[in-house]
Amino acid sequence: MPNLLSLLLLQFAHEVSRFEMPPGLRNVCTSSQWSQSVSPSISLFLLPFLCTQHRYASVLSGLSDNRSAYNKRIRRGRGPSSGKGKTSGRGHKGQKQHGKVPAGFNGGQTPDEVVHGIRGFTNVFSKDMVPLNLDKIQSWVDQGRLDPTKPITIKELAASRCASDIKDGIKLLAGGSERVSHPLNIIVSRASTAAIAAVEAAGGSVTTRYYTPFSIRGIIKGKIDPIHSLNSRIDVGEGTGERRVFENRLPDPTSRKEIEYYRDPAKRGYLSYQVGEGQGPSLFFRTPSTAKPAKKKVQSKVASGAENRMW
Repeated sequence: MPNLLSLLLLQFAHEVSRFEMPPGLRNVCTSSQWSQSVSPSISLFLLPFLCTQHRYASVLSGLSDNRSAYNKRIRRGRGPSSGKGKTSGRGHKGQKQHGKVPAGFNGGQTPDEVVHGIRGFTNVFSKDMVPLNLDKIQSWVDQGRLDPTKPITIKELAASRCASDIKDGIKLLAGGSERVSHPLNIIVSRASTAAIAAVEAAGGSVTTRYYTPFSIRGIIKGKIDPIHSLNSRIDVGEGTGERRVFENRLPDPTSRKEIEYYRDPAKRGYLSYQVGEGQGPSLFFRTPSTAKPAKKKVQSKVASGAENRMW
């Protein structure tokens, strides 16, 4: 029985060895009865864990912030030597000394925004695109953070931190286009004309496709395909293997403005295959034909037979 009790005490002491040993247990550890009840082999083996304590649980009381990490609170009204005594920094008399003044209050005269009015407005239909220059993509490729042999989509750009805080999409710009040295296959929301020309001059390709804020969040989480949708025919060189099945489907545009943008071959839209040869991307206006209009046939006024004559 004493051996069983000693083993239980040893296990308990081992669990609390990371913290400060209670005074009662320290007394038990150092008592002569404890050393006699425990076998010499076990006591010598566990002696460093039981009787030697170097760490304490009260380390939180010694934590302190770095110097100049915060400013000391100003104690007002504590004598003239502090510089904020007597009037506490408010000065003498007046509304600012006796009470509070609202922000932008002009003493009672008509506010400027009432006299002159508030001009301008916030366009609720604008898209918040993240600008991304070509030199940054080339720098990420040189560092090995992007693979130039695979399509570079929103998922790769977000995972490599090449673009962050993506809301409505990414617009590719031509900043540092002279540094592009790899044939890149880039798929983004929008792209400038100069950026398209620079990428294609290096042997790459640019494809613009439609994204929504919800689909961008799903792409980053790996729940939505970043390239393919029902109406897309983007060739990324995947081969004949089976395509991965995602939880949600990537949407296609439904508004006329978005459809016409991604139908435009000049913008490298992914719906440009729907536009026939010689036609424009507009859904309303038709491109006038270059062929000469056919002449209308003039019917002869000569009567075909005598039975049609009245006289």
